Amino acid sequence: MRVLVIEDHARMAELIERGLRRESYAVDLAKTGERGVRLAVANDYDAVVLDLILPDLDGFEVLRRIRAVGRWTPVLVLTARDAIDDRVRGLDAGADDYLTKPFAFPEFLARVRALVRRETAPRPVELSVDDLTLDPASHEVRRGDTPIDLTPREFALLHLFMRRQGVVLSRELLIEHAWDVGYDGDSNIVDVYVRYLREKIDRPFGRRSLETVRGLGYRLTVESNQATDPA
Repeated sequence: MRVLVIEDHARMAELIERGLRRESYAVDLAKTGERGVRLAVANDYDAVVLDLILPDLDGFEVLRRIRAVGRWTPVLVLTARDAIDDRVRGLDAGADDYLTKPFAFPEFLARVRALVRRETAPRPVELSVDDLTLDPASHEVRRGDTPIDLTPREFALLHLFMRRQGVVLSRELLIEHAWDVGYDGDSNIVDVYVRYLREKIDRPFGRRSLETVRGLGYRLTVESNQATDPA
């Protein structure tokens, strides 16, 4: 999943970024409100973490600008401003959740996971495609009763495939959501990681659920137990 963090305090930004990356999120960081608005409008994020106290725009104005152009990405306000009036203003300005500093990081992560599930399409806590299951909270992946050990990048890609089961996802979209905005390498990196995933979630079980759609990208489907070469 891809998260935008709008936070100008260097230490806090580093803490949030490092913690989210450990949970397999791709993280973009904006240290000003103006840059935060530009990134939020230009990119398709799964969630935004927003501080209210910024060096240029305040967080309320950032929220208003994001919502004014029709961007409804879930937003978690994370701030030291804990007055009831501030909470009301933040929620009324378009925030989906409000958490005050200092905070417990496990609670912060749980709130981000809850925000990421907020889409028009259903987002159950545990994702399932056929007998393949993925739990975003525990980072557990199983095929039937067999646990599958994935790297953080592999987990992030599989999470995206399972959220959009049956949809063809282009290499560009996969890079956008599983890598950071600064990544400017070859899109063939996606092919490499798809191959890694197949070696873990499909071939040992005689499956071919992760399909290549030539010229377009990849999709995850419900497959039979018949083993064939998916490439």
